[in-house]
Amino acid sequence: MNDPKVIVALDFDTRQQVDQLVEKLNPSECRLKVGKQLFTHEGPALVKHLVASGFDVFLDLKFHDIPNTVAKACIAAADLGVWMVNVHASGGQKMMSHTREALDAHGASKVKLIAVTVLTSMDQMQLDDVVGGISIEQQVLKLAVLSKQSGLDGVVCSAQEAQMLRHQLPNDFQLVTPGIRPAGSSADDQTRIVTPEDAINYGVDYMVVGRPITKANDPVSALRTINEQIAATR
Repeated sequence: MNDPKVIVALDFDTRQQVDQLVEKLNPSECRLKVGKQLFTHEGPALVKHLVASGFDVFLDLKFHDIPNTVAKACIAAADLGVWMVNVHASGGQKMMSHTREALDAHGASKVKLIAVTVLTSMDQMQLDDVVGGISIEQQVLKLAVLSKQSGLDGVVCSAQEAQMLRHQLPNDFQLVTPGIRPAGSSADDQTRIVTPEDAINYGVDYMVVGRPITKANDPVSALRTINEQIAATR
């Protein structure tokens, strides 16, 4: 695959656990996501190792701070060789646009910079506790439009909102979706989930898949099945 659509979430604690899985995977069939849990345990050295092994790495640390701090953090991520890094759109336009400009000035314009809209673990009741008087769909759209205006490459959203965003934003604005579960899989702690086939039909560009692959008896077979479902849908 020239452009693998599955990003495998490496939600582990140790390098050993990562290596046991990653040595079975092929960079042509998937990308990898390193989040807060793994990065806090193993740090930048692991990211460099995965990049050196030929994988595109999505560093999922969801930066949210003053503009200069976020920009410098994303530059540090770019220096690790990552393919994609993200920030929280709720940090605002100045934070996002400053970070994009800083990456470009650093010679890292190819690093995909995306923003988190509304976490897929949140339902309407939880959102109301934080931002009252607006639906999840409205909040996602508001933050996605702001991200586009700030020069970002795309957003993290639920696939359930992807169809709406695809109609509102250009096709080259990329949609990255966690909460993907093949039919029959456990929802775990995600509340707004869809199948891989539905995600493609909704206009998703890349989908993050964790436990359905990492906890499978045969992770390679599980990944291959999802890729086949994607290929049959496109």
